[in-house]
Amino acid sequence: MPLPSLVESLLFVSTRPLSARKLSELTGEPTGEVEAALHAIAAEYKERSAGLRLAQSGKDWQFMTSPDNARSVQEFIREEMTGELTRPSLEALTIIAYRGPVTKAEIEQIRGVNCSLILRNLMIRGLAEAETVKKTLLTRYRVTLDFLRFLGVASVEELPDYARLSSDKVFADLLAAPGGSGPSGV
Repeated sequence: MPLPSLVESLLFVSTRPLSARKLSELTGEPTGEVEAALHAIAAEYKERSAGLRLAQSGKDWQFMTSPDNARSVQEFIREEMTGELTRPSLEALTIIAYRGPVTKAEIEQIRGVNCSLILRNLMIRGLAEAETVKKTLLTRYRVTLDFLRFLGVASVEELPDYARLSSDKVFADLLAAPGGSGPSGV
């Protein structure tokens, strides 16, 4: 697989900006080659006036929408934030509430599908937040105070059946379910 394609895919599914060094670790390619790929991707998107841009802030890179589309994108986000949560979003939020802090990989293992966009939407709505553990560089998700306030509870421990549903055994059973895991077993 060509390096620019791999870098583009990793940036697309990432819920946070990534440095060339981190992308180098993920791809196994030298940092210099990753940096060249990043600049090539950024130039390609800019040259064809795409709806996305590859933005650089310091050492970090992340996809963003084109500034030319800002008004339409803001209106769409405003509508998304006021609409009801989808079933997949509610499932992911439930996992975060009862199991958090939890990694994206753990959520995906339980649900059986990619959750990048769902996590991004939950963070935009202020219902979930990400924290990166410096020692492991893993990003973990937890519910926000706004989420707790909306439900009228002071902590996740006050959620219905929290002690049973948050136990390691419940999640171990879900992860060990026949045929994988996911909403059908929840």
